[in-house]
Amino acid sequence: MKTWLRRLGPLVGLVFVFGLFTILTPDKFATASNLQLMLLQTAVVGTAALGMTMVIISGGIDLSVGSVIALTTVVVALLLNTGAPPLLAAGGGVVVGMICGSMIGLLITRFRLAPFIVTLGMWGALRGTAKGLANEQMIVTPGTWLTNLLNTLTEDQSWMLLPPGVWMMLILAVVIGVMLKYTRQGRYMFAVGSNEVAARICGVPVERTKLVVYILGSGFAALAGVLQFSYLTVGDPTTASGMELDIIAAVVIGGASLAGGEGSILGSLVGALIMTTVGNGCTKMELPNWVQEIVAGAIIVIAVALDRYRHRSRN
Repeated sequence: MKTWLRRLGPLVGLVFVFGLFTILTPDKFATASNLQLMLLQTAVVGTAALGMTMVIISGGIDLSVGSVIALTTVVVALLLNTGAPPLLAAGGGVVVGMICGSMIGLLITRFRLAPFIVTLGMWGALRGTAKGLANEQMIVTPGTWLTNLLNTLTEDQSWMLLPPGVWMMLILAVVIGVMLKYTRQGRYMFAVGSNEVAARICGVPVERTKLVVYILGSGFAALAGVLQFSYLTVGDPTTASGMELDIIAAVVIGGASLAGGEGSILGSLVGALIMTTVGNGCTKMELPNWVQEIVAGAIIVIAVALDRYRHRSRN
């Protein structure tokens, strides 16, 4: 019974938050156009949260994902301006993100550095790299199909039901969910996060698992960067500032434990929807930005407090 309540908790929270803002702003919040907008806003955080879920399950943390997203938008824009096809530009951005993840993974596994310190350092280094490549300004690009991934649907596209970027997030969620539940690599991630010493004794390749986790985590952050580029239609080295906190909060709200060994893809997506719903609802209520930042900060603190409470209850 407790297990089901823990699993349904994020969904109950989403229903409560959605209902609250529907009551407070009935004419602005629960409209078809606003619901579609919230899905578009969730796609970026949700896609990055897929990778962050694997990182947190394995007992790690990654504070650099916001910088990876910004760097990806810059790389994609630069490649497009050199005449590269859109698919190649997007692929180049993802490859750069995975290279960043491999650097993080190697620093953690080879030099035994704490993930918090490594990713905090990469947070600044990658943000600076993005600003340097962009010459500290936005990069305007010619229009391509990449800029249509997170466009609202027109009447001719209504058959798609959801924008392409949202479909991409959902398909990737299914793939990662299946991997975590049914593959050896997924079991390794849970084992390393639950008890690294026991996992090592049982023959789990701990270092390789961590390296794979950080490569995938940054790779999904880069995919989120491609979606962010589509949403902005420019390369912006200053974008996604602070988004790493929203991404981590989404995963923890979704039921993952910062102590490692626990988490789910569905929960992380629900957590991302909660973060988007709160931000959108505050905007519809015309609350100033500083109030929204206080609310977001409070949600993060509450999410961490709930995580600690869950952890103590299990112990």
